[in-house]
Amino acid sequence: MPEPTELEHYEAFLLDLDGVLTPTVELHMRAWRELFEDVFAEHGLAPYREDDYFLHLDGRPRFAGVDALMRDRGIALDWGSENDPPEAWTVCGIGNRKNATFTEILRVDGIEPYPGSVRLVDWLAQAGVKLAVVSSSRNAEAVLAAAGLRERFPVVLDGRSSQELGLRGKPEADTYLRAAELLGVDPSRAVVVEDAVSGVAAGAAGDFGLIIGVDRGAGHDALRAAGAHLTVTDLADLLP
Repeated sequence: MPEPTELEHYEAFLLDLDGVLTPTVELHMRAWRELFEDVFAEHGLAPYREDDYFLHLDGRPRFAGVDALMRDRGIALDWGSENDPPEAWTVCGIGNRKNATFTEILRVDGIEPYPGSVRLVDWLAQAGVKLAVVSSSRNAEAVLAAAGLRERFPVVLDGRSSQELGLRGKPEADTYLRAAELLGVDPSRAVVVEDAVSGVAAGAAGDFGLIIGVDRGAGHDALRAAGAHLTVTDLADLLP
């Protein structure tokens, strides 16, 4: 296996979006907080805590995150339908309520990518490394477009396309394996870049050649424990 610093010797980089390419995690955290502060207050449940995001929501598909956090509060909701209105007392209804909150924040505030991440992506592209975005978010296309990054990635596998393909979400390896297949690259020759413990675990489950954890709050130790071969605080740290 090439040394971690010899990134151009890998054939593909498969990057998560939120927290890796764009600070959308801040927008998501804000949307989740606003949502669950209201939901928990409305139903007399234990107040929302900041660590709820990292324990139950970070890296998971939106509806799976809702289900996980509500179960933590002792509530097993009906799953419902993804077309449920935001006011519906179902997993999908609450998930759609969160999406409406996030979409409004994105519309008003916009999003700027991490400069170091853009520098690495451009360097990899110049080196001929294939690139893909693998995200649990159903808003990945909108976020990439808002950040001016969409044209850099020939393959984008997000929450919507994953569901259509019947792929299991992170921490299962399905989405990363499918992205590698779409790029025509063996997983052993591909790099997974993640900031979420569940995403790192997905890379480890797929036996990828290199797994890089980006610490945006999960912690270096937690990312390494989940399977990251190395961790950084900024992707620019990987540049030669």
